[in-house]
Amino acid sequence: MLIRSAGPQDLESLLQLSALLPPGMTSMPFDRPTWVKKLELVQESLSETPRTDTESVYLLVMEEPESGKIVGTAGIVAGVGLTRPFYNYKLSKDMKASEALGIRVISNLLNLVNDFTGETELISLFLMPEYRSRFGGQFLSRCRYVFMSDFPERFSDIVFAEIRGWLDEKQSSPFWEHLGQKFFNLPFDKADFISAVNGSQFISDLMPRFPVYLELLPEAAVKVIGRPHDDAVPARKLLEKEGFQYQGTIDIFDAGPVMQCERENIESIRNTRQVTVHGLSESKDSEDGSEATCIVSNGRLANYRLTLSPVQYQDENKVSISRRAAELLGISVGDKVRILELRSRS
Repeated sequence: MLIRSAGPQDLESLLQLSALLPPGMTSMPFDRPTWVKKLELVQESLSETPRTDTESVYLLVMEEPESGKIVGTAGIVAGVGLTRPFYNYKLSKDMKASEALGIRVISNLLNLVNDFTGETELISLFLMPEYRSRFGGQFLSRCRYVFMSDFPERFSDIVFAEIRGWLDEKQSSPFWEHLGQKFFNLPFDKADFISAVNGSQFISDLMPRFPVYLELLPEAAVKVIGRPHDDAVPARKLLEKEGFQYQGTIDIFDAGPVMQCERENIESIRNTRQVTVHGLSESKDSEDGSEATCIVSNGRLANYRLTLSPVQYQDENKVSISRRAAELLGISVGDKVRILELRSRS
């Protein structure tokens, strides 16, 4: 399999993928004009000089090299909130005491915040079910960390990811029904879609700025705060393996947990290595145990590509990779690549 930067030629394939997605994945709405704009932004973001005053979007697609079929996506947004406001709720506590009555009251609050302005967000992780076996999911998820290692100057010190919040059997969000809908008078899926397509200015216009007291919300809404959707539990576990933690920040629509980590502490970023290709082999896998299976990138921003390859270490800085991998990456002996060993279990 090949992972590469998305381009305008992928529009139809990305629309088809969007049609397969469940509600809540707002970074990939089934909307042609939105995709056209996003792919234009991806091209602008790949300019040699990093953007510092607006958001940048880097979208990677997984492709079957033989057929050219797009089967998955993984993205990164740098400079979140610099183009349009980015909102979350943050949990906090408030303590009040009356000495005269001998009463102390601790309240739990939700505060509307823009704490992640300027930070880096992981988005758009989706892989068609039939390609999730063996290393497919791990390859697609971790390719983003290789990209950030190749171009660290483009990303902030804090990286975060919003996990889909819990929905009931009718695909409704108890959190939205008991809070957001009171102010917007919109069903959950429509509010989510508007945010994805038109931005979140309507949140700034209509959502009250005062803290929300959890004690005033029904139990049905409170108990799903920070709870991931059943289908999103594996995604949370993958992030936790990398060192991400939930620190009390949630999505404003479905109350899904926001996971965050310092970029330098992300396990995959710490474990990438830049090496020189010393030789090419005919090996197609590493099942005999003599070689490691690695994600390999060509490190070229303008034509960024990654693939999987058995890697044999010649010494600390020199490796041999498969000839097929070299062809997919467009590299030759003597070129530098970045590698990241796959885990035996994703």
